[in-house]
Formats: sequence, C-alpha cells, structure tokens
Amino acid sequence: MSEKLSHEEFIKKAIVSLRKGDYKGIHTVYSGFNNAFKKYYDGANPIEATTKLAEEGKIIIRPVKGGVMLYLPEEAPKAPDGGEDALKKMGL
Repeated sequence: MSEKLSHEEFIKKAIVSLRKGDYKGIHTVYSGFNNAFKKYYDGANPIEATTKLAEEGKIIIRPVKGGVMLYLPEEAPKAPDGGEDALKKMGL
C-alpha cells in the first residue's frame, strides 16, 4: 500500500475536492471531512490536525453553525474586524 498523505496534504486536498459550487471552503461536518479524516487516519482527531495547521497559517478556520469552515489562506473570506467597522459607522 502506498504511503499516506500528510495531514496538511490531506486537508488541502479535501478543501479543494469537497467544496461545492462557488464556495471556497468546506464545512467539516456537512462535507464529510471529519468522518473521512478519521477513516483515513484510523480514528485520529481532525480537530487537533486542523487547529495545528491553522496555528501555522497553512489553513484558515472560521466558526459556523454546526462546526467550522476550512479555507486555503489565499481564498478565505476577510476576517471579522472585531467591531471596528461598526464603531466607525456609528461615528465613535
């Protein structure tokens, strides 16, 4: 049997392969990513792997209803500005 992909290779391949339509990211639960990761890596925890890659800046994680979305860094939507935009609109 051939050697398994690294976590980074697997996750990046999943983001590109599992996204639908014009979406740039994948939902970890609804896309089947979590189950596929566990099956491919014999029960390994996908949360630990994705969190590590996000900390290294290799992927972007955005929380959403029912889980998280995974994106490639160059394709991720702009991060929330922490309220700065709202304060600016309020004139504060």
